[in-house]
Amino acid sequence: MKKFFVGVLAGTLLATRLLAADAGLLRDDHPDEYIVQRGDTLWDISGRFLAKPWLWPEIWHANPQIENPHLIYPGDRLTLVYIDGQPRLVLNRGTGGVVKLGPQVRSSAREDAIPAIPLEEIAAFLTRSRIVEPDELQSAPYVIAGAHGHVITGAGDQLHARGEFPDGEVNFGVFRAGQLFTDPATGEVLGREALDIGGGRLLAVEEGIGTLSIERSGEEMRVMDRLLPAVEQKITATFYPSAPDEQIDGTIIAVERGVSNVGRLDVVMLNRGARDGLEEGNVLAIHRTGELVRDPVTRELLRLPSAHAGVLMVFRVFEKMSYGLVLNATQPLRVSDQVSNP
Repeated sequence: MKKFFVGVLAGTLLATRLLAADAGLLRDDHPDEYIVQRGDTLWDISGRFLAKPWLWPEIWHANPQIENPHLIYPGDRLTLVYIDGQPRLVLNRGTGGVVKLGPQVRSSAREDAIPAIPLEEIAAFLTRSRIVEPDELQSAPYVIAGAHGHVITGAGDQLHARGEFPDGEVNFGVFRAGQLFTDPATGEVLGREALDIGGGRLLAVEEGIGTLSIERSGEEMRVMDRLLPAVEQKITATFYPSAPDEQIDGTIIAVERGVSNVGRLDVVMLNRGARDGLEEGNVLAIHRTGELVRDPVTRELLRLPSAHAGVLMVFRVFEKMSYGLVLNATQPLRVSDQVSNP
């Protein structure tokens, strides 16, 4: 009889594993257990278990008894179990208790908790650099000189800028005009990249000339750099992976550093933004644009079908465009490749 029940239990477990595999949720080679390592991300860990890592809320079981979200740390043990026939991950922190994981898992309260995605790759884009309307940068106060007439200025110095300073604003970022982005299909101007150079505090304004004390600088500030009110955006790992609610059909229009080739962990710019329904955390599939070939019979130029080539996560959204981080690339990517719902 004991053998009978053991056989039934084993058969049930096998059946649930097969159901999960049939649903395409779990990877065929998924582990039953994983110990979190320093340097891991939630995306990496989910990719060990799931065929589609952005579906991690499907496997992390919510615990309504706990108000604050659980954090995951190096050394934690994740074990795959089945609840009501559905695969779930449970967390054992080595304290004798098992903690259920839910889609609210995030890393923000403790620096040593693992992040959702590699934050070091996107830190500069999360904090200060931004996309603005071209006339916003053009009409902003501009640097006319450093202290004592110096042409270039850095942290610890002062600079002078001329223009209209908004009432009540004392903290300013110093920006340099970057790329002007246009939609490759419509020609619409989507915005200009404002590259963060540094920032400081406004000390005084006399006859339209402001004096700024520079508190930080990434590179030397120069005449004609622009001042914009500072917008502090803390680095956070609170990205919930999800498919967009709206149908997205867009294009990679640029890549960080201005190169044309794109690879894993590169930051790319997309010609779709908030007005198109994109939100932070949205995951998009990348499709490599087909090559142009000539028909050997008709001599026509034809474009070959596009092919799935990777996945990216949108991490910062502006009105007309957004930044995304390439999390997976199965083949070399490039500017002009297409993105769409996964």
